[in-house]
Amino acid sequence: MDAPHDANQHVPHALLHQPVRDIASGTEGILMAVVHENVGTLGDHWMEIAYIRPAAGGVELSTAVANIEAT
Repeated sequence: MDAPHDANQHVPHALLHQPVRDIASGTEGILMAVVHENVGTLGDHWMEIAYIRPAAGGVELSTAVANIEAT
């Protein structure tokens, strides 16, 4: 299947550049980006993925947008 027209594009989000928590891992940090990505390994499965820069520094982690909340 062809990629959607907005594939791998940044998506606006109300919490961009704000402190957030990933409820799945408990990681707190700054929401750096939300991107519409194909996460399927055997086919197409498109999701909005949040990228969080941990407050302690280090590599940004990715999680589903539904897993983030404001801190």
